[in-house]
Amino acid sequence: MIYSMTGFGRCQLNLQHANFNIEVKSLNSKQLDTNIKISSIYREKEIELKNLLSTKLKRGKIELSIWREGSEIQNTHKLNVPLIKDYHKQISQLKKDLGFEEEVFSSLLKMPNILQKGEEKLDNDEWLEISKGINTAIDELIQFRMTEGNKLERDIILRINLIIDYLEEITPHTKARIEKVRGNLLNKISELRINNIDENRFEQELIYYLEKQDITEEQVRLKAHLEYFVQTINSDAPNGKKLGFISQEIGREINTIGSKSSDAEMQKIVVQMKDELEKIKEQLLNVL
Repeated sequence: MIYSMTGFGRCQLNLQHANFNIEVKSLNSKQLDTNIKISSIYREKEIELKNLLSTKLKRGKIELSIWREGSEIQNTHKLNVPLIKDYHKQISQLKKDLGFEEEVFSSLLKMPNILQKGEEKLDNDEWLEISKGINTAIDELIQFRMTEGNKLERDIILRINLIIDYLEEITPHTKARIEKVRGNLLNKISELRINNIDENRFEQELIYYLEKQDITEEQVRLKAHLEYFVQTINSDAPNGKKLGFISQEIGREINTIGSKSSDAEMQKIVVQMKDELEKIKEQLLNVL
């Protein structure tokens, strides 16, 4: 089974003092790339969240967002009393020295830094519920990945089977091609009208040349790679990278067969094999 790297999960929480919207999104990426968008009050939990995403999602460009809405937020702003007293002392002294009349209290409240923002504290009980919501959203994303992975797997297996069929189509052309090459060489020699040819040496050179044109080894290796690809795609572990490596080996064998194929019909089949392999590689970019 394969999983897609693309996915989306969401969870909504309605707690006593706040409502939370939790979303986690995943796109394809060569490595794990996490981006966490949370309120500053939860920043101390960021490393914990990164470890959770790494453990459960393995790979991909992951974005986790937590929004707090409709909160009954406690007022954390406090008056800076020592500063107010200091301002009052200075203003009173100015009033005494200059003799002006002015409402002191209203002036004090307009002075800089009179209102201070208190420190927000993390509610552990609230975080416990948020953690459950995050795991729910991640599980939904994993289910999404599995559904998309099933679609990818069906398409990839279809194209692997097409390559296997094309490989079978090549076999009769291979045998006929060798005989054709052998006949052409003999005709060329005949046209040259060379006397006193060393038949043994000629036969050795002919066999050597024909062996260079033979693709039996490539066919065997290609078939083995295709079978290994199918075995790997059916394993339980994340296998996108491994499938990518195997597809490279498949490509090498197809290219070698193409370079040895002097027959026009064989070349057409090789082109079709390359076309299917390129489509497989494109799909593998999104496999976990």
